[in-house]
Amino acid sequence: MIGGSGFYQIGGLEALEQVELTTPFGMPSDVYYRGRLGPTEVVFLSRHGRGHRILPSELNYRANIYGMKELGVEYLVSVSTAGSMKEHIAPGDLAVVSQFVDHTYQRRPTFFGDGIVAHVSLAEPVCSALSKDLAEAARAVGAKVHENATYLCIEGPQFSTRAESNLYRSWGVDIISMTAMQEARLAREAELCYAVLALVTDYDCWHQSVGAVDIGEILRVMRLNVAVAQQAIVRLAHLLAQRPRNCDCSKALEGAIITDQALIPAETAARLEPIIGRYLERAKSGAS
Repeated sequence: MIGGSGFYQIGGLEALEQVELTTPFGMPSDVYYRGRLGPTEVVFLSRHGRGHRILPSELNYRANIYGMKELGVEYLVSVSTAGSMKEHIAPGDLAVVSQFVDHTYQRRPTFFGDGIVAHVSLAEPVCSALSKDLAEAARAVGAKVHENATYLCIEGPQFSTRAESNLYRSWGVDIISMTAMQEARLAREAELCYAVLALVTDYDCWHQSVGAVDIGEILRVMRLNVAVAQQAIVRLAHLLAQRPRNCDCSKALEGAIITDQALIPAETAARLEPIIGRYLERAKSGAS
């Protein structure tokens, strides 16, 4: 799970250890916390670092996701706050995302390049099976959950102007935040099942009756939601232990790498080995 720094303090988490990683893409946001929730091994990462030190645009998304892949993660859940763009999605509710609109402009959205080209599908940018389990887990602990939300990802760190907020509403999006789109892109390339649990904290600034977005109010509502979100994660961990992983996320790169494998630079292949290694090995086996 990628979320706030408090999530590694979830009740029931056992055998907790810190894992420091350096990746070919640089340092992740923080150390990883690895432990067990019942029958499931879990890994937590504080997205913005302990103490919330890193801007959304400064996050090393590639290192964060690469580290999860290297640690053997198969299911990745993103937990973060979001503003609501719809009247019926109220502060205090939770939203499970099914679609994204990307309105960022200065982030590295892919592991590929440097001599290797791959084009994965993002038509369905999250894992539908994992998202369904996540929504079920959240409802089971008493949360009001909105499924199939469309998430608008903006650059930040400033909140929207009122004109922007009204424009975004005309696009039909449900929630607005600043981080999950790049995680979704990279998780798909890394063949991880990915889902988003958004903690709705405000109505952005389109809702005239509540005025401008206030960070103090966001933090207050977020604190109320965190306990419920933690309970949902615990329940999700138990759900995932009961079923095999048989969705298409685990083979998202099949047929996606279009570079002639004989021409992939050795350094690039080595850097991406946790992500593409099985496809290169398959090519070697076929050649022999």
